[in-house]
Amino acid sequence: MTANVALLGYGLAGSMFHAPFISTTQGLRLSVIVTGNEERREQAVREHPGVEVVGTAGEVWERAAELDLAVIATPNNSHLPLGLAALEVGLAVVVDKPLALNAEEGRALVDAAAERGLMVTALQNRRWDGDFLTVRKLLDTGELGRVHRFESRFDRWRPETGDGWRERTPAAKGGGLLLDLGSHLVDQAVQLFGPVSKLYAEVDARREGAVADDDVFLALEHESGVYSHLWASVLAADPGPRFRVLGDRAAYVKHGLDVQEEALRAGRSPAEPGFGEEPQERWGRLVTGEDRREVPTEPGSYSSFYAGVAASLRDGAPPPVDPRDAVAVLEILDEARAAG
Repeated sequence: MTANVALLGYGLAGSMFHAPFISTTQGLRLSVIVTGNEERREQAVREHPGVEVVGTAGEVWERAAELDLAVIATPNNSHLPLGLAALEVGLAVVVDKPLALNAEEGRALVDAAAERGLMVTALQNRRWDGDFLTVRKLLDTGELGRVHRFESRFDRWRPETGDGWRERTPAAKGGGLLLDLGSHLVDQAVQLFGPVSKLYAEVDARREGAVADDDVFLALEHESGVYSHLWASVLAADPGPRFRVLGDRAAYVKHGLDVQEEALRAGRSPAEPGFGEEPQERWGRLVTGEDRREVPTEPGSYSSFYAGVAASLRDGAPPPVDPRDAVAVLEILDEARAAG
C-alpha cells in the first residue's frame, strides 16, 4: 500500500522537515502541496516536479477520497481547525509540533481522531536527533550511572526581531519560543526521565519590539528524581552546551546542533548515504574528573518518523509519536506559560 499525502503549508517546516522525508519514504507518495504564497508555490513546483500544488485546504478536502493523509505544517493557531477538518473528511493527520495551541485543543484533536478510528500524530522529530539518541544510548548502557541533572539548550544569537510568523504572532495565538523549541526541550526531557511533578518557569520577551517570548528557562523535577534545566533563547551571544548530563559515574557534554537541519539547508537528500552522520570533530565527550573520552554521535534519523507513519497507515502499528505524549507536553507548556 502506498499512502497519498497532502502537505498543507510550504514554509520552513513544510519544505524542510516534511516534504523531503515524505517524498523519500517507502509507502508514502507526496501528491498535493497547499500554499497560497506565489513564491513558495514556485519553490514547491521546482523542488517536487509532478506534485500538484493548490492554493487552499478546501481543494484538498474536496478530493479527500483520493488521499490518505494530511500533513499540517502551518502556523500553530491553525493546527486544531485544519486537523479537525482533515479528520472530518476521513484523512489521517500528522501535525507539526506543537500538536495544538494548548492542551485543551490537543485533547480535542486526539479525541476526534479516536472517535473516527484515524491516526493522529505530531512531528516531534528531535527524538531522532543524533545527540539525543546518543544520550539515550548512554543511559541504556549505564555509562553515566544514576543521572541527577539533565541540561538541554537551544541557544541562538538573533538580537534583532525578525519578520517570520513566530516572531510577529503573540504567544496567545501561537507565536514565541515556548511553543516552538520549548516543545522539543520538554518532549526530550520527558522521554528520557518520565513525568514531571514540579515546574519553575521564566518566559520572557526580551528584545525591543518583541510581541512573543524569545527567552525561556524551565526547571522540571521529574517523578524519577531527576532535575531537568531547559533553555531556549535567541539572545545567547555565547551558546552553552547543547547537552550536559550529570550522573554519579560520569557526565556527557555535547556542543552544537544535530547535523540534519544543516544538511537539509545545504540541499542534501535524506536518502543520500551518510545523511545524519556527524563528523568526529563535533562529537561530544564523556567526562570523569580529568578523564575525557570522545563519544561517537549516533546517526540522526528524522526519516524514522515518516517510516513510522507509513507503518501505522499500512499495518496499524502505533504512530511514531503517541499523540497523548504531545498533549502531555502541552500540559507542561501551559503550566510554564501560567507560571512564567
